[in-house]
This record gives sequence, structure tokens and C-alpha cells, in this order.
Amino acid sequence: MPETLPATDDTTSLFPTPADDVIAAEQNHMDVSRAALRQMRARAAGLDAVGAAAVSEGPNVSTEHLKQALYRRMKSLEDDPTVPLFFGRLNYEAVDLPGTIYIGRRHVTGEAGGEPMVIDWRAPVSLPFYQATRDNRMQVRLRRRFGFSHGRLTAYEDEDLVAGDRLENSDILEAEIERPRTGPMRDIVATIQPEQDVIVRTDLARSVCVQGAPGTGKTAVGLHRAAFLLYAFRDQLSRSGVLVVGPNDSFLSYIADVLPALGEIDATQTTVETLVGKATGLQVGRLEDATAAVIKGDARLAEVIKRAIWSQLRPAAENLVVPRGSHQWRVAAYLADEIVGSIKDRGVRYAAGREMLPQRLAHQVLLRMEAAGDSPDDRVQNAVARSKPVKTYADTLWPAVDAAKLIMRLLTEVDFLAEHAEGLLTAEEQKLILLPKPPRSVKSMKWSLADLVLVDEAADVLNRTPSLGHVIIDEAQDLSAMQLRAVGRRASTGSVTVLGDLAQATTPWATTSWSDSLAHLGKQDAVVEELVAGFRVPAAVIEFAGRLLPDIAPDLTPPHSIRRTRGDLVLRSTTEPEVDLAAAVNTALTSEGSIGLITPDALINDVEAALDADGISYAILGRETDPIDTEAFTRRVDVVPASIAKGLEFDHVVLYEPAAIVAGEADRTTGLRRLYVCLTRAVTSLQIVHTEPLPAQLSAA
Repeated sequence: MPETLPATDDTTSLFPTPADDVIAAEQNHMDVSRAALRQMRARAAGLDAVGAAAVSEGPNVSTEHLKQALYRRMKSLEDDPTVPLFFGRLNYEAVDLPGTIYIGRRHVTGEAGGEPMVIDWRAPVSLPFYQATRDNRMQVRLRRRFGFSHGRLTAYEDEDLVAGDRLENSDILEAEIERPRTGPMRDIVATIQPEQDVIVRTDLARSVCVQGAPGTGKTAVGLHRAAFLLYAFRDQLSRSGVLVVGPNDSFLSYIADVLPALGEIDATQTTVETLVGKATGLQVGRLEDATAAVIKGDARLAEVIKRAIWSQLRPAAENLVVPRGSHQWRVAAYLADEIVGSIKDRGVRYAAGREMLPQRLAHQVLLRMEAAGDSPDDRVQNAVARSKPVKTYADTLWPAVDAAKLIMRLLTEVDFLAEHAEGLLTAEEQKLILLPKPPRSVKSMKWSLADLVLVDEAADVLNRTPSLGHVIIDEAQDLSAMQLRAVGRRASTGSVTVLGDLAQATTPWATTSWSDSLAHLGKQDAVVEELVAGFRVPAAVIEFAGRLLPDIAPDLTPPHSIRRTRGDLVLRSTTEPEVDLAAAVNTALTSEGSIGLITPDALINDVEAALDADGISYAILGRETDPIDTEAFTRRVDVVPASIAKGLEFDHVVLYEPAAIVAGEADRTTGLRRLYVCLTRAVTSLQIVHTEPLPAQLSAA
């Protein structure tokens, strides 16, 4: 329990207030604030009922808009009694600022005059709680942190910034960071550090890339940035939208509660597979060979697709003849070709150009009518553009293209691919991406994820992809150039937050440079921030895992842990893996918190047998049938395939057979990166159970 320090309050006398009295007074403010929040929710519920009645006879659009607005308002006012409404307090010294404010997850106002009981952590007036220092007090006299247990205030710590009494080590802050976690990821509003807060509050107009080592909170920073932007730019983003892209469905289940806990429900969370699947109307039906996937993920494929689509334009073989009344109006073939060329040169999308062509041809017909003495108007031009001769002629010059069919042709027709890949892909690369057996139709084709990304690229050449206001991309280092293009075009007029760690790049097509990734996203001007201070991974673990960095990411700054507790690291060499694996899990079960048993994907059955033999209850991540599994991360022990461990964290980790994790990848460097990911999932303790020798980089430890 953190030591409670003497209070420095606006109402203090010459004699310090006893700590118990301060806690009681602050708890009273918490209770009054909760009562005020209940009143706010009751008023919103009343508006819900009145609004529903008021719009029952109104337009459907207005009805749905009001229903959505009231629903979001009710969700934002939900209260969890186990979570404190506020976690900090500021005492300002300036007369033009509020004397005392409480900082919490949402804004709470009292009934009498609507005075603020709690200020949202994202409000400008809350900024000094995260960034004020002795040298830059930001007009703050005192900063107070609160410690809680099950929603009840238990302790507080004061920093008198005027006197320069800044805490070197906050027991409350450290206790919150290290608090055991059972269940999915939760918010970190009480523990955001100054360097994290700067990233969180970056303006919407700016794109930012966060290179974050394990345990530095990059995922939390990205999610809290989404919450901040939805607060600070609500009107703009309510129209344009916010998207969070994660690596897999298990990861999305893990982070699903963070934004709702902060009162934000308007951000959409998805994976690249779901994103392109919905956009194309297709589903992934097969796993791609790694070699072929690397080629399909290369940015050169974008040019191949562009060539293939625009090659569908055809030169005019004859003049356009349009009968109208007793006359036949002609447009010369060479002039039709000039019209097609001028439209293409404007840089429009293929489908947009196709829609423009009939009007351009009809305009030429009108010019001839006017030259003959007629006086046609816009209605005549529209009628000519819709006439069968013009539509048929335009379709011949500028035929319709289906994105999926075009990609299927590129992947199945040797000559078609060779024609458009000439000078871009070698003959061997073309051979590697061609399907051995052409499907009968688009519906019967078994698409891979890499294929769907190509279809999505083709669809964008045909029709511009709508842009969102902001897109957050987590584990971005694992995306191919074509996947980055797919995500980037969803933010073509918006901004992005890119989150990742080059040391954790584990896909064959992973990036080796953030500048390259940002170029593929179309955000070359994004600022790159590096986080190296680890808050969640203990020193013993991060130092052990850091032995791999010279081999997997020699140019990165090695991370370090800022925690005073080093954590527990145990290595178990065994000849009876079933026995020692169960023993390691049982050891972890004696401590509070979540447990992740990370195993090579190929050894999951062996792990199940060992746990079943010992009667240990568990769940296996990645086997959920629901894309966002609300039951995931609610059990005490989760078996985690190494392939989906990225982005997750557990209080206690049991890591099985590191050598097999390395051997399970296409090459040793990728295998060591996968192992680095798995080693750094632990918050408190890491036990390694192995029968095979550890990799040489670790065995010296």
C-alpha cells in the first residue's frame, strides 16, 4: 500500500489534515460524483423516451439519427462501480483557472449550476496532470494521484510543484502499472507518461508512426489517441469515422473493451482480412504459399494491375452514328479516340471515366446539331448520351471491368500476366504466382488473403475507395506493401497512427524500414516517434529477450524497464515436458493474475495432453468461432499459439520449447523475431520449459 502523504488542499489550515480524513473527504467526492453521473444517465434516459415519442411520426432518417445519438450518449454514461470515476487531482494557482479539478475517464457535472465534478482526461485543462514538471509547472500548484481498490479510494500521493517536491518514484503509479490483470486489455489513463501523452494528443491533421519496444504501451497509446481524437474532433470524425486495424481476431478481442471503457463506441475495429473481404465481397478460402505471398505483396503488383485495367480501352474501329429524327449525326473515329485519351489523361478512376464518355460523345453530336442550325439544350444532350447507339459505342471503347475477374485472369492466364508484368516481374516470379489449376468462375475460386488485397487494389483503380478521418494500424511492421496500400487508401484524405516494432517483424513480407511503410501508406510526411521505456515488461525478462536484438534488429535502441521490481525468470530444462509443463502452470496459478501458455503451433496437441492429464482448466486462443470472442481472456489459463501471441500480454507466461518456435519459421532470423515476441509477453513472471537447447543467444544467460 502506498504511503499516504500530508495533504495540501485549498481548505487546509496551519495544521496538516490527517491522512484518513483526507481519504474520507476524497471518497465523499467520489460518491457525490457517482450520484451525479447516475442523474446524468437518468436525464439521458428521459431524453431517450421523449425523443423516441417525438420522432415517431417524423422522417425515418431523423428518427434513426436521434436514436443513434441517444444510444451513444447512454453508452458514454455507463458506470462500472469497480473502476474509479477519477484518478487524479490538480490544484491551480492562477485566478483565471479553476482552483481544484478532478481528472477522470469522463466528464461529470453536478446538478446545481452544472459545476464540473470530474473533468475528462482529454480536456485541455487536464493536460498538466500528465505533462507538468517542476521546471514547467503549467500554473499547477499541486498534483495528487489516488490509489484505489475495487473502486474505493485507499491512498493518495501529492506533488507540490511550487516547492519542487516531485516524486522520483510513485508507489501508486507503479502499483497501477503492475496490478495483476485478469481479462482483456484495459485503459491506461491513470498511468499515461509524458512521452506517451505527447503522441496521444498529436493533432488530427498529423500522421504519426510509433516504433515501440515490447512493454512500452504503443497499443495503448494508439487506442487512447483514438479516444482523444474522437473527443477533440468529434464533429469531424463523427462524419468521417475512425478505424482500428489489428493483426488478428484474438488481438481485437483483447483490445475490444478499451475504447468503450473510455466512453467511445464510434471507432470500428477490424483486421486487414475482414477489411478487404467486406470491400470485395469475397472470403479467404486457402492459405498462400509464402514465396507467392511475398511476390503478391510487393508494390510492383499495383502497377501490373493498373496496366491490366487500363489496357481494356479499345481504339475506335468505326465512326459513331446517331440517328435522331430524319438526320444521322456522325462523330469520326479519330475524334472518339481523342475524347477517350483526354478523359484518361485527367487521371480519373477507370469507372468514372467510363461514365463520362457517353456525355462527351453526346456533346460532339450537339455541336454538329448546332452547326446545322438546331438549338439543342442539356436535355437533348442527356437523351443522346442515354441513347442505345451512344451507349453501345462507348461500351466498345471503354468496356466495363470486374475487379475480381481481372485478378483471376492475371493469376490464371499466362499470356495475360506476361503482357502486363513485362519489365516488372521476372518470368520465374510470374510462374510462382500463377495458379496451377484455373477455377471455373470467381465464385468457385479459392482466394488467399494476398489475392483479396489484389482485388481490393483493382477495385480502387476502378472506383476511388472512400476515405476515413483517421486510421490506426497496429503491428504494422507485419503488413506487406500491398496490404499497407489497402489500409492507406482508407485514409487518403485523413491521417494515420502507425504502431509497430521492427524487432517483432515475423511475416515473410514484413517491412524493414518505417520510411518505406509510410510511403506505401501514402503518408511520407508522418513523424516517427520511438518508445523504449518499458512499463509492463520487467527488467529480468526484457534483458533476457534483448540478447536477441543484435541478430534481429541491430539498428534499434535496446529497450529498458523503468520498474523497480525485476520480475521472475525461471528456465526449466526437462526430459519430462508433460510433467514440468503442468508444474510450471501450477506454479503460476499460485499467484494472482492472467496466465498465458505460449507454445509452438505444432505442439498445441502435446500441451493440451499435458494440461488435461493434470486436470488444469484452460482455453485455446484462436479457436473462437465468433470473430470478436467476448468470452476470450476471461479464463485463468490461455493456451496461446506462438503465431498469434503478438500484441497480447499476461501477468505470467509459461513459454514452451523456444527452439521449436524458431524452427517453425521460414528462416532463422524470422524465427528469432517470433521468439522475441513470445518472450516479451510477460508482465510479472516468465517460465521457460524446454527439452531442446535454447538458441545460442539465450543459452549464455
